[in-house]
Amino acid sequence: MNNKDTEIRPFRIRIAPEEIDELHERLARTRWPDSLPGVGWAYGVPGDHLKELAEYWRTGFDWRAAEARLNRFAQFTTDIDGQRIHFLHVRSPEPDAVPLILTHGWPSTFAEFRDVIGPLTDPRGHGAPDAPAFHVVAPSVPGVAFSGPTTEPGWSIERMARAWVELMDRLGYERYLAQGGDTGSLVSPEMGRVAPDQVMGVHVNGLVSASMLDWTAEDPTAGFTEEETALVYAGETDWEERQGYAALQSTRPQTLAYALTDSPVGVLAWNLEWFVDYDPERGVQPPVDRDVVLTHVSLYWFTRTSGSAARMYKDGGDAFYGGRDSGVPTAVALFPGDAPVRTLAERSNSIVRWTRYERGGHFAATQAPDLLTADVRAFASELAGTG
Repeated sequence: MNNKDTEIRPFRIRIAPEEIDELHERLARTRWPDSLPGVGWAYGVPGDHLKELAEYWRTGFDWRAAEARLNRFAQFTTDIDGQRIHFLHVRSPEPDAVPLILTHGWPSTFAEFRDVIGPLTDPRGHGAPDAPAFHVVAPSVPGVAFSGPTTEPGWSIERMARAWVELMDRLGYERYLAQGGDTGSLVSPEMGRVAPDQVMGVHVNGLVSASMLDWTAEDPTAGFTEEETALVYAGETDWEERQGYAALQSTRPQTLAYALTDSPVGVLAWNLEWFVDYDPERGVQPPVDRDVVLTHVSLYWFTRTSGSAARMYKDGGDAFYGGRDSGVPTAVALFPGDAPVRTLAERSNSIVRWTRYERGGHFAATQAPDLLTADVRAFASELAGTG
């Protein structure tokens, strides 16, 4: 990587008052579409639900409180491979802490990790004196929030992974763990492929690549158990219902960008679908708190990065279908709403831990921070030979 500027600069979030005022004015002037009665979520986000949430965003949500909470974490920016990268860097008070890089997905942001950083960095101060401690690095994915917008095409999952390896090297970390969910579940294993001598272990929740089957293969379910085959077909049915956003973002993200950048209700509706378990008859995930949802959406809105965030689906490359096995020990935590298949996961990863939880959801750091923290700790202990 050719990096002329390796400076690491302190960063603090401070959204201008006029930006907040403009958001409130736009929300007050929303031009609402009609909606069909009695169809629930079958056609998308229901109007009554969205109107209530949008009104709360305008009159009840306290952005300054959310901003202050995020500013409690030490934040920085640096330039890597021609792109500004924003990241949290929270060092542990424990002398034997292990470096850990956390990667978020879409439509979340680095704010997803706000409830796990404290317990991970300071277990003693959070009632777990015997648990392993971590120095936490949590970057914003290129194109998202303060790491955006991207300024050129080609930010593939592999390029993100190489940027993260460079970031950890720049911070002085020679050996570390990589953890992530959603997009992060693709980037973290890719870091192991890019730098197997630096990445001592990979921990993911969900593991998107073990849920996405290449149906063009001669025998795509070769080696699957009967239960796994049923799981992947059920997942394919669900994906057919929900994949419209990905089809558009992976083909015409710029066309979408105009609407999401111009309309706060537009970006709220677009992002909201993945924060809710929208089928009440089959719902298994706990709801994401509305203040958390609005924190994420506000970060996209204020930074005007919905369009560049969508581009990761077009630029992502083949990582959605896995890759070569790096040999790096990998742990997978499974939460409600995700359906990775172990046989498929083992085609691309050296799985040493596979744990299913009955509580939580796709955004585990938000929906079950205690369980995710405990699983990361357990994996680290196993790697150290003390589990």
